[in-house]
Amino acid sequence: MTVIHPSDLEVPTLGSCAVESPLQRHWDHAEEMEIFVSDKDKILLHDSLKSVATSIAHNETPAAFELAGPRRKLFFDPGNSSCAIVTCGGLCPGINDVIRGLVMQAYHRYGLRTIHGIRCGYEGLIKDYGHPLVDLTPEAVKNIHSLGGSVLGTSRGPQDIAKIVERLCELNINILFIIGGDGTLRGASQISAESQRRNHPISVVSIPKTIDNDIMFTDKSFGYDTACAAAVEAIKAAHAEARTVRNGVGLVKLMGRHSGFIACSAALATSEVDFVLIPEVSFTLEGENGFLEALHQRIRRTGHALIVVAEGAGQELFDDSDRDTDLSGNVLLKDIGLLLKGHIEKYSKEHSLDLKFKYIDPSYMIRGVPANPQDGIYCVRLAQNAVHAAMAGKTATAIGCWHGHYVHVPISLAVSARKQVDPKGDLWHSVIEATGQSPKFN
Repeated sequence: MTVIHPSDLEVPTLGSCAVESPLQRHWDHAEEMEIFVSDKDKILLHDSLKSVATSIAHNETPAAFELAGPRRKLFFDPGNSSCAIVTCGGLCPGINDVIRGLVMQAYHRYGLRTIHGIRCGYEGLIKDYGHPLVDLTPEAVKNIHSLGGSVLGTSRGPQDIAKIVERLCELNINILFIIGGDGTLRGASQISAESQRRNHPISVVSIPKTIDNDIMFTDKSFGYDTACAAAVEAIKAAHAEARTVRNGVGLVKLMGRHSGFIACSAALATSEVDFVLIPEVSFTLEGENGFLEALHQRIRRTGHALIVVAEGAGQELFDDSDRDTDLSGNVLLKDIGLLLKGHIEKYSKEHSLDLKFKYIDPSYMIRGVPANPQDGIYCVRLAQNAVHAAMAGKTATAIGCWHGHYVHVPISLAVSARKQVDPKGDLWHSVIEATGQSPKFN
């Protein structure tokens, strides 16, 4: 990772804040509680004693995130403001919880009465598509957290930023909440820049959405806990299939295009997995130190084996000449699950192993489930802090959780890289210890 300077963590703000927050009246009775935070309240980027001591020794200000939370003074007057909510990209547990949290906070705590739901992602902000707006009220969203998916719908792919901002201006939108992944966040940054170019101040605040947990500078993304819990159930089923027959092999393919966090965490949660394959660690199939030989030896010792593979693992084993992309420009992955299935079955025949093979791919069943209680809490708190940030005029900003604190993360920083499992780090080391597999197959 490149060196992060304090200036890289500065959050864009639309202007000075002069409007008294209505939250002051809500908390008048609780004089002993200090609910408001200042832009000067910071959370260190690196919180180790060594990093702090190094900064002090060099007479430098440590890089630190702006603490999220309610401000005493607001940029927007709640009585004359309106907001919109849009969800983009693939599904993830907790989207509806975030939508509900945004509406409840904006309506009840700040008194906003115009809250638009944008249908079908960024498409809904392009007039030519003809998607109607949705009027979001506490009554309209009261039960949506019990549903999977997104009640607003979603779509992939970029749209004309100028047309999006024209539509926001036409609707007199002051605040835009965007729920989406890295491509969506890049679009959010462009929307913020274009609105400022037009001298139409719009606060653009994002809640990062990625089931793979691969957004930088946040401890975890919402939906990740739910995904891991659902993945564990699939692993348990595959384990039951594998261990109840002679030479049984279970293979579970989980989400993780570029990052193997779900595969690692779900494997650790069960302590039943023999092999974990992730995108960050390349491997070979053939040869004395290849994966197939390691699988053979494991079955000889225990009579069965259980494999968990992230969807982006082993892409180097495919021919790159015919790669396609989706509407968002992401390279479409080849199916590593089917590749492994074919090679394992071929290896079984060549070595007369008579393997009993079961392949489970629960990915889309996991993406569409409602959030579990832990994620539900997380979604509400992310949403609350997003509303606080927006009312204070923060823009081009994502809400993250860093070292247990909710913080403002400049979108430019959040999309500067992709968070991945460190092959030399503690998580992968724990996986190696739990499975007993070789650190590498090559």
